[in-house]
Amino acid sequence: MTRLTKTLLNDGVVDVLRARIYSGEYPPGTPLRQEQIAEELGISRTPLREAFRTLRREGLLQESSQGVRVVSLELGRVWQAYMLREVLDGLTARLAAERSSGAFGEDLRVNLEAQRKAVAEGDYPTYTEANVAFHYAIWQAADNEFVLAEAHILRMTAQLFVPQMVVPGTLAIEAVNAHQRIADAVLSGDGQTAEELARAHIRHTIDALRERMAGHD
Repeated sequence: MTRLTKTLLNDGVVDVLRARIYSGEYPPGTPLRQEQIAEELGISRTPLREAFRTLRREGLLQESSQGVRVVSLELGRVWQAYMLREVLDGLTARLAAERSSGAFGEDLRVNLEAQRKAVAEGDYPTYTEANVAFHYAIWQAADNEFVLAEAHILRMTAQLFVPQMVVPGTLAIEAVNAHQRIADAVLSGDGQTAEELARAHIRHTIDALRERMAGHD
């Protein structure tokens, strides 16, 4: 087998496992059995172990007494992830404000309309996808390769952590309104305000999640 083929195989296994985690097929805390998954996918354990290593680096898997499992949703873990999100979202919003263009503005407008429509219809899977796309568009507009290298934290917090917390519709509505204010600041070129709004948005999200989690204890 050539090096290229091995790389493609490893990437393919990562994609399959990542998709299963984000779709909820492997819920948080689920143990992943190497033998079972390798047999199911028709692969050896080598690419599977490589895939596990990649997904651990992305924060989606963790070691446990039972082996490897999907990350659990303890408040401490969620809080640590969002601490990083606050810094990165603030930075990217400021940088994007310094580099924004007309085409970028149209993309954000279309995205915000999609968010509002999804929330109005109670379609939270679609809202979540649009939410991730909104933040990722700003991260991309920041044009910083080192920030983009951490993009997995964005999807993990917004798509894996938040839906599992059963986010109420009111929080989604508040989030869309916050997104609009962030977009306005970015597109007006006001980097300082964009950064402040982006950081406040993430702080509000984690505070709301923490309060909701405490109510379920």
